Amino acid sequence: MKAFHSFLRRLPFYALLKRGGHYPDYWYWKLRGKPERIPHLVKQRTVLEYAAKFGLKTLIETGTYYGEMVSAMSTHFDALYSIEQNNALAERAAKEFAGDSRIHIIHGDSKTVLPELLRSLTQPALFWLDAGYYGWEGQSGDRTRLGVELEAILRDSIKGHVVLMDDANGLNGKNGAPTISDLTAYFAKNFPGREVRVANNILRVIPAK
Repeated sequence: MKAFHSFLRRLPFYALLKRGGHYPDYWYWKLRGKPERIPHLVKQRTVLEYAAKFGLKTLIETGTYYGEMVSAMSTHFDALYSIEQNNALAERAAKEFAGDSRIHIIHGDSKTVLPELLRSLTQPALFWLDAGYYGWEGQSGDRTRLGVELEAILRDSIKGHVVLMDDANGLNGKNGAPTISDLTAYFAKNFPGREVRVANNILRVIPAK
C-alpha cells in the first residue's frame, strides 16, 4: 500500500486526484463520527470562516504540498503566499499557478522566508501553518520552526494577524513538541492580547476580545 501511494504521488494528475476526493473524504469523516484527523474540506471552511470574521484579504501558508489549499482559496483572497521547502513541489505549484498574479509560490525554509515576508506586508494577514513541517510524532522536520514562526508573526509591527495551525494533536509534549497548555501559558505571558483556541484539531491564535 505504501509503495502504491508513493507511485500515485509521482503521477502528474495526483494533485487533481487529491482535490477531487475532498467531498468523499468529508462525508466518510462524518460517517465515522468525526474522528480527530479532519478532512481538508473542514480546513478550507475554517480558513474562510476566520478570513471573513476578521476581514483578512491576505493568506500566507507554510507547506504548499500539492497546492490543495491554494487552489481552494484562489478566488477568496487578494493575495496568497505559499512557502514550500521541497524543490519539486515548489516547482510543480509555481507552474500550476503561474497564470494567477495573486498567487505567489515561494521556495525556501519558512523559518527564514516568513519573517522576510512579514516585512513586506501592509495589512494584517491570515496564516495557515502546516504542522507537518515541525517533525513531531516521529516525522523528520525542524522542531524549532513553530516557535520562530509564531514569534515573528506575533511580534510583527502590524497587529491583527490571525494564526491557524492544523494537526493540533501534535501539541502533545512528545518528540520535542510543546503542549497546548505550554503555548497558552506562553501567549498569556508574552502576548496578553492574544487568545488560544482549539477546535476540529486546528489551533487558532486570535486577537482577544
